[in-house]
Amino acid sequence: MKKGKIGVQMMMLKDKVEEIGVYETMRKINELGYRAVEVSQIPMTENNVSELKRASQDFNIEIAALSASLDPIMPGMPGETLTDDFNKIVQDCKTLDCNFLRIGMLPLTIMGDKEKIMQFILKAEDMAHSLAEQGIELYYHTHHVEFQKFDGEYLLDLIKNNTSKLGFELDIHWIQRAGENPVDIITQYKDRISLLHLKDYRIGQLDLNEEDFKDMPKFFNKFTNLIEFAEVGEGNMNIPAVIDAGLASGAKYFLVEQDDTYGRDPFECLEISAQNLRKLGYADWFEATVK
Repeated sequence: MKKGKIGVQMMMLKDKVEEIGVYETMRKINELGYRAVEVSQIPMTENNVSELKRASQDFNIEIAALSASLDPIMPGMPGETLTDDFNKIVQDCKTLDCNFLRIGMLPLTIMGDKEKIMQFILKAEDMAHSLAEQGIELYYHTHHVEFQKFDGEYLLDLIKNNTSKLGFELDIHWIQRAGENPVDIITQYKDRISLLHLKDYRIGQLDLNEEDFKDMPKFFNKFTNLIEFAEVGEGNMNIPAVIDAGLASGAKYFLVEQDDTYGRDPFECLEISAQNLRKLGYADWFEATVK
């Protein structure tokens, strides 16, 4: 039976990396049973790259994907970009035996501006061709903003229909939040995805007190902001249907991510997600090899 591989989006663990370092963070990921990671919001210093490589080898954890912006998210923001640091980013991918690179989001300064977005799309497609020459595939990660419509067409489809080399890392929580069915979108993007974010979608508890009823704007703020990020299997998403669609559409890595853990230790959240995925029948996926 065809299988994918379940991994961790390390954005969740950026504070752990600061606290205990890359190697010990990867050791804990290994103890939880995950065998792949996507590296995001972790500074790619010489030491961190070296420790990622050492941990990857020692714990048999694949570096499924690295992250890089095309240009700064905001003018003057620090950090590497493909425009300015192409050779360094490519070398990091090769050092870590990583074939996937992903852009986390649109630059904030171009959101809502179709003309600037089109320039970004064309530049991303050119970059995807340049990276392909180095054996690296470039992917674009989605949020809900990509379901804004321009002349009746989703921004996400605008990106797809104006590219051929650029791939997509679909995030099921943000698709759900945008009002679309993740299974339908995954199916529509067949053969354009290799990376999929498993991120559940929960309606939180409506915690009200007498003061809330005296201030209706405060009440409605609480009422309309109940959506939460959840551990996989703890929310309302049909996870097996999502995984089946992802597998049928070409996804190789299914990466657990939770943008906010609401005070719970992220390792505990990852453990809950792993336990639930095993209960759903994906225990052997934690051990699968997809390369």
